[in-house]
Order: sequence, then structure tokens, then C-alpha cells
Amino acid sequence: MRKSLLVFGDSNSHGTPPIVTPGEYRRYESEARWPSVAAQRLGAAWEVSVQALPGRTTGIEDPVMGAHMNGQIGLRIALGSHGPIDLLAIMLGTNDMKARFAPTPEKIAAGIAGLVDLALSAEYQTRHGGFEVLVICPPRVLEQGPIAGEFIGATAVSEALPHVLKAHCAARGVHFFDAGKVISPSEQDGVHFDPDTHRALGENIAEFIAAL
Repeated sequence: MRKSLLVFGDSNSHGTPPIVTPGEYRRYESEARWPSVAAQRLGAAWEVSVQALPGRTTGIEDPVMGAHMNGQIGLRIALGSHGPIDLLAIMLGTNDMKARFAPTPEKIAAGIAGLVDLALSAEYQTRHGGFEVLVICPPRVLEQGPIAGEFIGATAVSEALPHVLKAHCAARGVHFFDAGKVISPSEQDGVHFDPDTHRALGENIAEFIAAL
């Protein structure tokens, strides 16, 4: 029987290229996005579904982009729409680093921990017959390019996040993968991934999942 992986993320799982002109919508072709790369590497034994929304936060109602960016709402919808799943991969936190949210590593890790707690709740574990959770910590943010003003101070926050987040994951007994160990964002906007980065992340995530 095939196993089912649900990826829950933001623009970097959606496939948004590095931003050149703010406000312009662009998206990589499906095969170039890291979840598709992971699916290809995992092979026929896995079915991969993606719920990824550009701008999504771990649990913050964005005053600019809208209340629907709150990942707590999105995760409930995703877990209610898909299933049964065997593994949930959460890759969020980058949008929480925007200056308007006054971010700290502790606040972002707590937001992700809230999503993990929701996923591990009896309601959703029972619905899906039990599933594991993988938290993917995003790589550090570079404060440069056309959206640098939104991410003032994010480099320091993002560099400190893996250590804090890893502790939360260990306390909850869920899997942890530090994406910053294998990738960095594009220098074009300091946040989004180029095609080679998507490929590297997808291949490394697939190897991690295959070894679970």
C-alpha cells in the first residue's frame, strides 16, 4: 500500500521564484518545485500532496495579506481535506520573520509548536488513523533585494531558529530537519529558492523520509 505525505507550507513549497517585481505572481512548473522533486525521488511507494499558500504564517493573522494567512486555520482545513495520511511535513516560519510581526526565534518556534500540537491532537490523529510529523526548519533569510524592507532583522532571527525549534520538536517526539544545512535562499530576494535549491531540498528531504 502506498504511503501518503502531506506538505504544509508557504511560498517556498508553493514554488514562488525569487521576486524581481513585488506584487507580480509567478510560479515554477510543478516538476521544479521541491515537493515534486521529493515525490519523484521517493517513487511509487509514496503519494505526495501539497497545501502551500504564499504568505502563510504559523498562526498570525497578517494585517496586510489577510486573516487567512493564519496557518492554524489552514492546517485544520488541510487535515480535514486530505487523508488518511502517514506523514505531515510542516515547513513554515519564514513569513513570521517579517518586521511587522516583531519576530523572535522563540515566538516563531512556539507558532510551529502550536501547529505540531494541533496535528498530534486526538481529533486529527484519530481521523487519519495515526500519522507522524516532520518539521522542516527554513533556511536563514538574507536581508537584501526588493523585499528586504519587510524582513529587517530577519537574518539574526532565522539563524537562531533551528536551535530553539529543534528543542520543541524533541520535546514532542516529532522529526526535525534543518533545511539551512543543505540550502540557502536566492541572493535575488534573500527569501525564495532558485531551481537548483528546490532540487537540492527535494532530494535531501526524500532521503530523510526514506530513512525514517
